[in-house]
Amino acid sequence: MAAFNKHQDFVEQLGLAKHNLNTDTQKVLLTNTAPTAANAVKADLTEISAGNGYTAGGEDTQNTWAESSGTGTLTGTKVVWTASGGTIGPFRYVDIYNDTQTSPADPLIGWWDYGSAITLAIGETFSWKPNNSDTTGTILTIA
Repeated sequence: MAAFNKHQDFVEQLGLAKHNLNTDTQKVLLTNTAPTAANAVKADLTEISAGNGYTAGGEDTQNTWAESSGTGTLTGTKVVWTASGGTIGPFRYVDIYNDTQTSPADPLIGWWDYGSAITLAIGETFSWKPNNSDTTGTILTIA
């Protein structure tokens, strides 16, 4: 699985209580333009076009937050995109953001780089799997 990369502003927004990682909706979206650590909000990204099985804004990770022995863990469920009626992509990056927060609107958390552009042909699927899990897995930990 691709490695997680943190957006720098996530740390500031977390400290300012702009993220509730348990109850806010975290979504993952697809982009073919490289995110940077300096990107702060969803509007800083260039999302792929909606259609053919891809919904603008991405998909809900169905996230939860738990703490144990001083380590917090954000978990989420696998998201699957299936091309239907045409291709999806190309895309190379999956970015996660907080869809609930409005000030700032849609603050970014981080992204994964899959190494090269991916285009899904009709009937093909792409799965984003937190921690390479087929169901629910760790998105990130804070210790």
